[in-house]
Amino acid sequence: MRRIKAAAVSPSALPLTVMLGVAVVDTATGAEFNLLPVYAAGPAIAAARGSVRNVLVMGGVAALLCVVFAAKAERLGALRMHVALVAIGYVTLAAVYAAWARLRTERRLVDVQEVAQTLEDVLFAPVPPTIGPVRLAASYVSASRATRVGGDLYDAVPSPHGVRLVIADVQGKGLGTVRCAAVVLAAFRESAPELADLAEVGRRIDSALGRRTDGERFVTGLLAQITPSGHLVVFSHGHPPPLLLASDGRTEDVEPAGPVPPFGLTALAGPGEQRDSVTGLALRAGDRLLFYTDGLSEARDAAGRFYPVAGRAGPLLRETCPETALERLRADVAAFTGAPPDDDSALLLVEFTPPSPPTRSTAPGAGPAHGAPEPPARPVIR
Repeated sequence: MRRIKAAAVSPSALPLTVMLGVAVVDTATGAEFNLLPVYAAGPAIAAARGSVRNVLVMGGVAALLCVVFAAKAERLGALRMHVALVAIGYVTLAAVYAAWARLRTERRLVDVQEVAQTLEDVLFAPVPPTIGPVRLAASYVSASRATRVGGDLYDAVPSPHGVRLVIADVQGKGLGTVRCAAVVLAAFRESAPELADLAEVGRRIDSALGRRTDGERFVTGLLAQITPSGHLVVFSHGHPPPLLLASDGRTEDVEPAGPVPPFGLTALAGPGEQRDSVTGLALRAGDRLLFYTDGLSEARDAAGRFYPVAGRAGPLLRETCPETALERLRADVAAFTGAPPDDDSALLLVEFTPPSPPTRSTAPGAGPAHGAPEPPARPVIR
């Protein structure tokens, strides 16, 4: 959320300019017209941006100009001059009240903005650039101009079992979605670093939504875990699958094993229906994964076509550091749609970077050391 910034131009500049313009016209038209009441425009305009003191000063300047030009037109003490001074006085008093009310509202708005920004910073703290064997970069774009965040969320935390990630999208819009997002994040941050079973983390999130929300919203999401050896496990709850950008050049979706209801709706699943959809994958050094919400996949161009994530995002995310790669992706989406975003969008780019194994020295003339086989095949476990 952007803070209110002080204007670079003095709040007195415009009122003074207007009153000087009236003075120029008054001089040009002569005593026949005598625009004395029009000087009240000065304090009236000052109320829009100036302080109460500034409005009073502009009222004094307007009264002084009224007297000066009344004397110039030989109407000093005339009824027209007194009527103009009374009009300037009433307009100044009204402008003082308007400026006082505006300043009080602005102070309250600044307080609310500071509280909201603090809340947003606590709930949606930046992810660290590196956790264990992975590099991370995140990007968030809110469809609302008033806030930085909405119903989409992401986070990454270390655990004894590997790096754990969450990305999710709360159904609906408004403050209720932010509340649900906060509940999901709190449950994830509390359980993910400690619980051995990633599926249990999902059940904790589902339980928290049932206890702490009105139950009228559901949340699509992914839970993922990357071990130091590169074993990826993804639990899907009705969310778009992550995009794998393999180090060998392939681009493919990591599809779930089967459909599972979103968080908040798993209680509706029957006793024989699947409640967890887990996908396993062996990552290699340099592999990247793009986790995203439907604000990316459902972005449309002027013809109504959806943004082709695999076709356009893949080439953009392979080179440069993860942060720069996401910036390039955001720029490409903006060029594709040609319009501001109409939905929240969260992106999380993860690169697997295991530590390099120690090299073995060999005697001169000896062959290659044992233990350097070809990279293993990339198994997929579903």
